[in-house]
Amino acid sequence: MNAPAASTRPQADQDEMAAGLSEEVKAKYRVLPRPPKFDTPAEERLHRKQRLAAAFRLFSKFGFDEGVAGHITARDPEFPDTFWVNPFGVHFSQVKVSNLIRCDHHGDVVEGDYPVNAAAFAIHSRVHQTREDAVAAAHSHSTYGRAWSTLGRTLDPLTQDVCAFYNDHALYDDFGGVVVELDEGQRIANALGSNKAAILQNHGLLTVGKTVDEAAWWFITMERSCQVQLLAEAAAARTNAPLKVISDAAARQAYSIVGTAQAGWFQFQPLYARIVKEQPDLLD
Repeated sequence: MNAPAASTRPQADQDEMAAGLSEEVKAKYRVLPRPPKFDTPAEERLHRKQRLAAAFRLFSKFGFDEGVAGHITARDPEFPDTFWVNPFGVHFSQVKVSNLIRCDHHGDVVEGDYPVNAAAFAIHSRVHQTREDAVAAAHSHSTYGRAWSTLGRTLDPLTQDVCAFYNDHALYDDFGGVVVELDEGQRIANALGSNKAAILQNHGLLTVGKTVDEAAWWFITMERSCQVQLLAEAAAARTNAPLKVISDAAARQAYSIVGTAQAGWFQFQPLYARIVKEQPDLLD
């Protein structure tokens, strides 16, 4: 079973970004697979939970875990003022469909046998309330995202992949300690704005999407983009070679292909198939 998608960027902006593409290229991308539709909320709920469990296993596999920190959430399709999240204290590698918990915007666990991480509630409840289009949100204390966040800068368009975030990610530069207060969660949501991602200074990365697949993929590729820019800047400093930044026109063209919600969803599909084959117990 599978789930829906779309972009956080307004459709007019997406159309403008794609304006430079030929009709032939546009036609090719229009026939790519798209997220599935569902007949019932129960089917869609199961799909979102399966994707959520798989995303946690992938985050573990890629080393995005740091103790009990980090969370990915998925809005419930029937009760949209609640969201599914990982059980607090369970390692990413042990998350499965059956131990996910459902939390409301008051911080109460309404389904499941585990407590909720206070930071997960403070950040994600505000993001889901502020961004009605965001079905899913992902945040963890990944190594390169944290390292990059200390610089207080957004990412530059240095590679094709990072162009997925061109003019579509923000910086939250007001670190106030561990996020346990709703006020700071709201400030993070406000800083995110209509973007697909935010760099939380001295903290890490946050991504959103209209599917779990999309939000998880944006996090994975943003983490790698942070790694690439850190490596590139270190090499440039050592060799005195200037970094070659992609032009605005080229970055916008790349964004129109690699930065859409459909692209984010599609990029996650091979990873989902891989992790389910390797770790089928995640579906339990």
